[in-house]
Amino acid sequence: MSTDGETAGPPDHLAGLTGMDMVRRALEEARGAARSQGKDVGRGRVAPARRAPAAGRRRRWSGPGPDVRDPQPFSAATRDLAQSRGWSKQVAEGSVLGQWATVVGDQIADHAVPTSLRDGVLTVSAESTAWATQLRMVQAQLLAKIAAAVGDGVVTSLKIQGPVAPSWRKGNRSVPGRGPRDTYG
Repeated sequence: MSTDGETAGPPDHLAGLTGMDMVRRALEEARGAARSQGKDVGRGRVAPARRAPAAGRRRRWSGPGPDVRDPQPFSAATRDLAQSRGWSKQVAEGSVLGQWATVVGDQIADHAVPTSLRDGVLTVSAESTAWATQLRMVQAQLLAKIAAAVGDGVVTSLKIQGPVAPSWRKGNRSVPGRGPRDTYG
């Protein structure tokens, strides 16, 4: 406003604009001036300037992205624990024996059972000599399935055994030869 009672017109850069156009231009200029001073302006309110975190201080919230402090699946937590303690090999060996049906499939698991795993040699007991023969024929595929499930190097070879026949030897002394079988018909 002027001192002699006359009203001053719009500034020169707003001259020629009318109504809402003049308001929009003035608002854009005000926002630009606020941004140049470091203030974040949006929708009519001025946000306080954000400070960078001090060196060595961590923020207390994790935010929208993944963070190591977020809840983890139990399997990931146990895997990390096994790796940090050096138990990975033992866990892999245990998973071969514990998850036998899922590793080799239900059909094989119904007829063969793992009995031991020592020094990379997995001993498998088959329910019949026919199943033992079949497993020996597909031994390479079984090793590939096991390696895919638990990792390479856990099982290096298979020792497949058929059913154990009853022993006819009783006591400290026995007679050499066919023994009691030759009396059967």
